[in-house]
Amino acid sequence: MSAARQPSPTVRDEAEPAPAPAAAKKPRTPRARRAAPPRGVRPAPALGAEERARLLEGRHHDPHAVLGARTQRGGVAFRMLRPYARAVTVVAKGLRAELHDDGDGLFSGLLPLTAVPDYRLLVAYDNDEIEVHDPYRFLPALGELDLHLIGEGRHEQLWTALGAQPMEHQGVAGTRFTVWAPNAQGVRVTGDFSYWDCVAHPMRSLGASGVWELFLPGVGAGALYKYDITRPDGSHTLRADPMARSAEVPPANASVVTASEYEWQDADWMARRGARAPHQAPFSVYEVHLASWRPGLSYRQLAEQLPAYVKELGFTHVEMMPVAEHPFGGSWGYQVTGFYAPTSRMGTPDDFRFLVDSLHRAGIGVIVDWVPAHFPRDDWALAEFDGRPLYEHQDPRRAAHPDWGTLEFDYGRKEVRNFLVANAVYWCEEFHVDGLRVDAVASMLYLDYSRSEGEWTPNEHGGRENLDAVAFLQEMNATVYRRCPGVVTIAEESTAWNGVTRPTDGGGLGFGLKWNMGWMHDTLRYMSKESVHRKYHHHDMTFGMIYAFSENYVLPISHDEVVHGKRSLVSKMPGGDWWQQRAAHRAYLGFMWAHPGKQLLFMGQEFAQGSEWSESHGPDWWLLDSSYAAAGDHRGVRELVRDLNRAYTVTPALWERDTVPEGFAWVEADAAEDNVFAFLRYAQDGSQLLAVSNFSPVVRHGYRLGVPEEVPLWREVLNTDLEAYGGSGVHHARPLRSEPVPAQGRPASLRLTLPPLATIWLRP
Repeated sequence: MSAARQPSPTVRDEAEPAPAPAAAKKPRTPRARRAAPPRGVRPAPALGAEERARLLEGRHHDPHAVLGARTQRGGVAFRMLRPYARAVTVVAKGLRAELHDDGDGLFSGLLPLTAVPDYRLLVAYDNDEIEVHDPYRFLPALGELDLHLIGEGRHEQLWTALGAQPMEHQGVAGTRFTVWAPNAQGVRVTGDFSYWDCVAHPMRSLGASGVWELFLPGVGAGALYKYDITRPDGSHTLRADPMARSAEVPPANASVVTASEYEWQDADWMARRGARAPHQAPFSVYEVHLASWRPGLSYRQLAEQLPAYVKELGFTHVEMMPVAEHPFGGSWGYQVTGFYAPTSRMGTPDDFRFLVDSLHRAGIGVIVDWVPAHFPRDDWALAEFDGRPLYEHQDPRRAAHPDWGTLEFDYGRKEVRNFLVANAVYWCEEFHVDGLRVDAVASMLYLDYSRSEGEWTPNEHGGRENLDAVAFLQEMNATVYRRCPGVVTIAEESTAWNGVTRPTDGGGLGFGLKWNMGWMHDTLRYMSKESVHRKYHHHDMTFGMIYAFSENYVLPISHDEVVHGKRSLVSKMPGGDWWQQRAAHRAYLGFMWAHPGKQLLFMGQEFAQGSEWSESHGPDWWLLDSSYAAAGDHRGVRELVRDLNRAYTVTPALWERDTVPEGFAWVEADAAEDNVFAFLRYAQDGSQLLAVSNFSPVVRHGYRLGVPEEVPLWREVLNTDLEAYGGSGVHHARPLRSEPVPAQGRPASLRLTLPPLATIWLRP
């Protein structure tokens, strides 16, 4: 600036009015030249060339040591870093002093004061002036206990210590920014509050913790921000906050400062949800991809429709595919970039809380898919976050996930393990979710998962088990169950790993439930065969009982089985006969709901949708429209699912002893020629249910099945062949009396009429 534009005087009485602050406009490019010192302000000691360069290049580990105000010989020295500013003036009681322009956005001055005053800054840009607090006059806003727990890898509420936290600090409102970046030469926070200038706000390193911190006064909820990280080689990378609790709507990817103001209304639900262990309770799950269930709905709009729909169908839980922020909206969400941020595509974090709250008030539990197995390589997210492998393993062979082009977490690093364990707790505590379905557990457990010989290294004992991942999963499960009573963790684990649902103190992984992938594959293979060929695959339907009680199982007909060419459930049924396909679909659901294990059904399968899932239009709701010729067929299947859930929920024999052999007994497991299966289920009080499935398209009259001698009368309580469901209507209208005729090794038996392609349930 020319001498003619120098303000005068630079020190004046506080009573003299200051120029009125105006809204800041986008400032000019900073000037490197050194201007003449303002009158009345002595020059402060100049920064050394190296320290000045480290500060301006983002390599300074302690900017608070050179910026701000401090007493020294001759008075109080002030130094500010305000790129693009025309002038910076220190304002305090009885003081107004313009600082000297040192060039490159640095301003300094030595004032004849005996102590640092309670001061503010007037920062003038072209034709504008704003009044702000100096961020470099504040002490660290992160406590020693937080740093200790972070260093130990034991901070179970890590989100309260890292990330952007709106708060009041030293009597001033603002936001504390903290980020873990131990390999960085320097870190600076930037955002819309600084016109995305990366120079203005260098952060300080908090010692060996690897944490960088800065309190920015005046920054509040809604502000956009990122971290400018100086890598070890001196280059820069601009990153979203790994601990961000909100993010911009993709494809934008800045982090958003947020604070919850939500008031929960689900106290009754939270108090009673842990009254019964999930494996001993009714547990019927409707799996939903939120963004496509009814495309275009927000979280709050979903809250108006989803709870009512699920409650009407009788499901006990909703499982949401990952709601954590992810880059591609057309995906299922399993490549997570914001582990602590519900996706902003459908609203704010508090809007998501409202959805969970609404489901709870409808009596429905909420399970969220959680993805600690891997993360994508996006250069603004976690990959080589501070210039070196940080969240991923140092060994490239251990870091690269061979199937998905992603990176695997380094479970052996205590800070990474803490990041993930705290994240599991976060979803349960902050959003009241009732369960975490953990994705791709098998890929975590095995060092050679999808790897060929020479592409992996054994563990310290020479085995293929990933011991770090085992320890992480045990810690995660133990921590979640200790902190969050009533929450269940569910493993998607596709191998025969021993003890997935065994408690951690017994050497198990500690999950509450495990998806039974073997049962799913075997039974779907059987159902895909023509009825005349099913006899050759009969034991696909019975093999699961060999290991049914080795774990606490969920029987999943999930999203994985109805997309990418695998076809929908009804379309897996053989033949071109729509009636037979639909009947087989209903019969299979009846078999599944009666079988030991909990149930899970992906959206659209509850009304026999024929097409695969599409992210653009979701389920084919039009199939239920009365103007569609076959709408009654689809509505009939949906009514069956409703009645299955209702009958299941009030029948303890179907869930109370799900995980012990005493809850099950085969009646007929070998009728391969007939395509018939029959078994008994038992509750703790001895009450029973008889389930019979006929997977052939013929009516079987006078079919004899052995039953307990002490039960003289049985009545049909569910029949998938009822006309109301679209069936042929073959059913038992009256109770059936057992006869003293031995069958299947039992002294008494029933003579039944088995409907075609149907499952029936009978109770004493």
